[in-house]
Amino acid sequence: MDCGVITSKTVLLLLSLTFWAAAAGLSYVGAYVINTYKSYDSFLQDKYALLPAVIIICVAVVMFIIGLIGCCATFRESRVGLGLFLAIILVIFIAEVSAFVLGFVYREKVKTDVQSTMRSVFEKYDGKNSESKVVDYLQEQLLCCGVKNYSDWTTTQWFNSTGNNSVPLSCCQQEVKNCTGHLDQPQKLNTRGCAQGLEAGLQSVIGYAMLVILGFAIVKFFGMLSVCVLTCKKEESGYQPLYSGVFA
Repeated sequence: MDCGVITSKTVLLLLSLTFWAAAAGLSYVGAYVINTYKSYDSFLQDKYALLPAVIIICVAVVMFIIGLIGCCATFRESRVGLGLFLAIILVIFIAEVSAFVLGFVYREKVKTDVQSTMRSVFEKYDGKNSESKVVDYLQEQLLCCGVKNYSDWTTTQWFNSTGNNSVPLSCCQQEVKNCTGHLDQPQKLNTRGCAQGLEAGLQSVIGYAMLVILGFAIVKFFGMLSVCVLTCKKEESGYQPLYSGVFA
């Protein structure tokens, strides 16, 4: 057994053993992306933006079984087992590349999506409905006010109906006391708009997920190379494994 075979088997075993850790990591990333999108789903019309996260979680579900197949096939040097392991790795690799591409596409699409829907949500604000709760939560968490700036509130129906020349209290700076939201006291308000902060947050989450996906895709690529090397070396040397099993 030459150095190439030993190295390939080592890579495959390490790849198999890391499948369980990969499953945990991918599950966390997928759940984190979905949870983030749910917090701001009122601002996102395109629900397909969740597709990369769904793909990640589906991949994670089968990780444990794949790791088991990889270990058995590598130890037994089974052509059938290695072929099955290669096919599985290839499918996952394609899924991860697809998720990476979709993540890249939707990372750029987030900006236009948020810009096109945020104003309509702010227009529905009345201080009581579900949209109002989402807007207040967003403004408190991002320390922002309005879409582009706090003056955007002056064009809303809620502002005209109240007639008190003020913005929601969620626009008030957290460290300022006795803030009433009146526009004649802008020093007590968060004047930065929410669109920029929301876009940056969502793009950051997608970017983080894309880096994780890319890392795992590179690992899968080297795993496929190792399967090919091990299979070719076995055919060239003509050696047989000492025992056979379910994958023999």
